[in-house]
Amino acid sequence: MSERISLKETERQAFRATFRDGLWDVLLGCIMLQFAIAPLLSTRLGDFWSSAVWLPFFLLVYLVILLLRKYVVKPRLGTVKFGPARTRRLMHFSLVMLVVNILALALGIVAALNPTLVGSMAPIALGVMILAGLSLMAYFLDYPILYVYGVLLALAPPVGEWLWRNKLVAHHGFPVTFGILAALMILIGLVKFVALLRRYPLPATDEPEGA
Repeated sequence: MSERISLKETERQAFRATFRDGLWDVLLGCIMLQFAIAPLLSTRLGDFWSSAVWLPFFLLVYLVILLLRKYVVKPRLGTVKFGPARTRRLMHFSLVMLVVNILALALGIVAALNPTLVGSMAPIALGVMILAGLSLMAYFLDYPILYVYGVLLALAPPVGEWLWRNKLVAHHGFPVTFGILAALMILIGLVKFVALLRRYPLPATDEPEGA
């Protein structure tokens, strides 16, 4: 029994180690940059294109992260094949996040077509959706820092709205609140990534004689 518990805990630690490289923190921070910078572009590009122009940027960041994980992280940490329980957990996570994104898209369409229907509740609704999404990610991925990110990002829209209503910032405060949080997440991710590189150097390879 103790051996079984030990193996389960070992798999759990390996599962959590998948995210300790900090690269997903960087990805999440880059996604939040859209909320910070898109409002500044909307006056020239419009609401649709100010968001659509970010798609190539997200794709580039995602590809860079995949390459870093393959050629930098995996040689240091190795690869792990998870058991059926973890595999099912990831499948459930994918399904839940698909439903959450569909609901968020539907609510966004409703808000765009009926702005008066949402009114002042829009910042609170956006904060609740962000908190729910990141909390679900934290639970299914066993990555506790996402709870902290969720709370901070959920507070960003109402705080930004308050700053905007008091004429302290423009664009409903999004460039300030989301900009600060995006920079914080990217910084945390980079610190974790550098720490991993220092803690797990590449294994030494035997050089041939005379090299």
